[in-house]
Amino acid sequence: METIIIIIFVAGYLAITLEHNLKIDKLIPALAMMAILWAIIALTHMPVFEVNADLKELEPSHIDEMLLHHLGKTAEILVFLLGAMTIVEIIDYFDGFATIKGYIRTKKKSKLLWLFSILAFILSAIIDNLTATIVLVTILQKVIKDRELRLWFAGMIIIAANAGGAWSPIGDVTTTMLWIANKVSAWQLIEHVFIPSVVCMVVPVLFALRYKVFQGEIEGDLEEKEIPKSPYGATMLYLGLGSIVFVPFFKTITHLPPYVGMMLSLAIVATFAEIYSNAKFSISSVDAVSDEAAHHSPVHSSLSKIELPSILFFLGILLAVAALESLGMLFEFAEVLDKTMPMMGSESMGQSVSDLVIMILGVGSAIIDNVPLVAASMGMFSIPMDDSVWHFIAYSAGTGGSMLIIGSAAGVVAMGMEKIDFFWYFRKIAWLALVGFVSGAACFILIRNLVLNA
Repeated sequence: METIIIIIFVAGYLAITLEHNLKIDKLIPALAMMAILWAIIALTHMPVFEVNADLKELEPSHIDEMLLHHLGKTAEILVFLLGAMTIVEIIDYFDGFATIKGYIRTKKKSKLLWLFSILAFILSAIIDNLTATIVLVTILQKVIKDRELRLWFAGMIIIAANAGGAWSPIGDVTTTMLWIANKVSAWQLIEHVFIPSVVCMVVPVLFALRYKVFQGEIEGDLEEKEIPKSPYGATMLYLGLGSIVFVPFFKTITHLPPYVGMMLSLAIVATFAEIYSNAKFSISSVDAVSDEAAHHSPVHSSLSKIELPSILFFLGILLAVAALESLGMLFEFAEVLDKTMPMMGSESMGQSVSDLVIMILGVGSAIIDNVPLVAASMGMFSIPMDDSVWHFIAYSAGTGGSMLIIGSAAGVVAMGMEKIDFFWYFRKIAWLALVGFVSGAACFILIRNLVLNA
């Protein structure tokens, strides 16, 4: 029966990976796989276990208890993401991201490359790498008219956004998963992964600057002024970003789960959104706008734009991986890895994990989705919180996806917005992402060994 379980999981995994070829949204195989796996466990009365991280052993449990346990852990992540997505959509409702365009004052390509890369690195750490990519590619389309040049910039934005998301607990779904699951703390994650992530962003930019395409100045005029859609755009941008950054502080002070802080931040941002929305309609002429449209809540509007397919995908894939974890398969697989893979450094608290295994995880995230890979690693390794293994997994899974255009959410959305060809990206950008990934990994290992040996 375990063989059937593995076959179903692999088939579902392949369907998720090949969603563009099959033209089937990945949420469908994820939800189907999750439901079928748990149905088989229930109908065949397969034994389920809970991993005792302290004793590093499996303890028998009941399917109802395990489902409720894993649903609770998954719901924490989904509620957190819902709050963050809503805040971002509220900022966009007031056209707050247009404020960022005001920072662009140069026509020199090399300076623009640094500017977009740094903006992607910083923004992705706050509003996640997917949203940062959407914002910056939208601005890019207004600044650079030459499509070939724009493709190069979009490729570098993907690398920088993924690097920026890796060191922040709110910058990528995978780091958020590790943070909420108490595998890493916010400050330790930043302390250990920030410098390697900077290296992962800077090294590709330095290599890219040698290309002729990034030399000289862009054509056109940067001084075009757009009429702002709302006078409160800048205020909502800073309020929204500040409220998201506030969440780790709230968790540190109260020791409550991150989604509680995110809900408080959402309530604050939504309050100001309603106040500003009412003020806008009270000072504007009614014209032909109906009362219903005029008083439409910005919060309701923002909630209607949330990417629910992504939320359902995370629900399906996380509970599908939880099924394998409950059967003890991931725990057993981790033991096999420990015995067969050469040890290359990470060793602590009586358990060690090969750096090679973690780097393979990073490369694998370029081919298949990094969310199930990290979810699997969380079930495989019984390692204490803030062990360097978890920090290296956060780095590898977050940045490794840059090596292929389909390897990260940032890459996929840029691919859709700019119609980037898979093979063009593979020829032009992939090697830059690989150099950045390896450079950052080497930096992480060097820093970790220096700290351990000190």
